[in-house]
Amino acid sequence: MGARAIWKASLRVGAVEVPVKLYSAVQDRAVHFRLLDEKRHQPVKQHMVDPDTGKVVEPEKIRRAFEGDEGQLVILEEAELEKVEPRPSRDIEITRFLPPGAIANPWYDRPYYLGPDENEGRYFALAQALRKRQVEGLAQWVMRKKEYAGALRAEGDYLMLITLRHAGEVVPASALPAPSGRELESRELAMARQLLEAMEDRFDVAAWHDEYRERVMELVEAKAKGKVVKFPRAPRRKEAPSLADVLERSVAAAGRERKRA
Repeated sequence: MGARAIWKASLRVGAVEVPVKLYSAVQDRAVHFRLLDEKRHQPVKQHMVDPDTGKVVEPEKIRRAFEGDEGQLVILEEAELEKVEPRPSRDIEITRFLPPGAIANPWYDRPYYLGPDENEGRYFALAQALRKRQVEGLAQWVMRKKEYAGALRAEGDYLMLITLRHAGEVVPASALPAPSGRELESRELAMARQLLEAMEDRFDVAAWHDEYRERVMELVEAKAKGKVVKFPRAPRRKEAPSLADVLERSVAAAGRERKRA
């Protein structure tokens, strides 16, 4: 089944307008369960309840409120929230182009593909120019009542748009505790370097599976057929050896694995 567009827009780069379609570049494959009544095995529904009385509060009687720093609640009406919503638009505006690495990894959020819509010549010309210049564009747009910032980059012959987190959402690495403890021994550093060299390889996306999902699906299929599945238990942890010993064994294991491959 081919990809399905979820939104249409115009990509604006200076005075150039490129009609595009937006496609999801990822799909949810997580395990989701239905909640059932224990006796009748019928789906149950979730309701908003009053914490004091336990009675269900009907949707028309529910109001939104924002909690301030000191715990005060400010009630906001739907009409008030509608007035501060961003102005609807179908434009994705590129404000500037940046060199590779200008945007740190923590800022990237969710990837989308941009496909051509009508004018394929302009689309593929822009994708080729981005690929050759090795730059990515900084984009701004409004989609479904929400403002977005994103990075436009070439993905092969196509364009990819990755949403970016906003200022204040990313925690800098400098917020982590400063390194402390003893200095590493020369043997530990040497073994760490050897381990990295021994494990260098290409990224094989087909090798990465959601093993938990596979075990759940195996269990579901077996129970549907009236069978029982037994999974091996996780091994018990032993006393941790020294860092140097761990690195040495890891280097040896990586070497054996590379020879088998």
